[in-house]
Amino acid sequence: MPTGYLQIAKRLQAIAQAGLTYCDNKYDIERYEELRDIAVDMASQAAGFDPGFVRKVFTSEEGYPTPKVDVRSVVFREGRILMVKETIDGLWSLPGGWADVGYSPFEVAAKETWEESGFRVEPVRLLAVHDKDKHDHPADIYAVYKMFILCRIVGGEGNTGIETSEIGFFDRDHLPVLSTPRVTEPQIRMLFDFYDHPDKPALCD
Repeated sequence: MPTGYLQIAKRLQAIAQAGLTYCDNKYDIERYEELRDIAVDMASQAAGFDPGFVRKVFTSEEGYPTPKVDVRSVVFREGRILMVKETIDGLWSLPGGWADVGYSPFEVAAKETWEESGFRVEPVRLLAVHDKDKHDHPADIYAVYKMFILCRIVGGEGNTGIETSEIGFFDRDHLPVLSTPRVTEPQIRMLFDFYDHPDKPALCD
């Protein structure tokens, strides 16, 4: 089944979850649960996910369904961009991760950069917000908005953290092998374009 069906499955799941959140009619509840079952089967077949994993994801949250938020820090030094090597897959990404409850996006950017790279940074501006499904990432069971936040170094020294094994600064023509679930080469090129054109307005899908 083409991976485009994964997007349909996630939309069906969102409809089912919203219905189960607000419905109190037992017959409609059964229908929404059946719709969720269809979404699980479709997502599993479309992207090769384990059905048990899909069901766990689809049933783990309550309330109205909304995308998860991934915050990435964009830090330049002398024309090169800061990247960290992820221990989870041995590939490279921008510092960042899931947004934490109780932290603003800027606070998440500063926190993640410190924890993953050892640099203290000051967030400067939001560069872009991407809908992950609209860019060339591998298939993901989650709906995700990705926020890219420009930061400048104000202290600290380069050190790895629990989730990172190396850090480095890379120029646009010598990028490392990227962890594409987290960041893609076109996104890195986009960020260098912001470096070249600092007055460029923020982008949003």
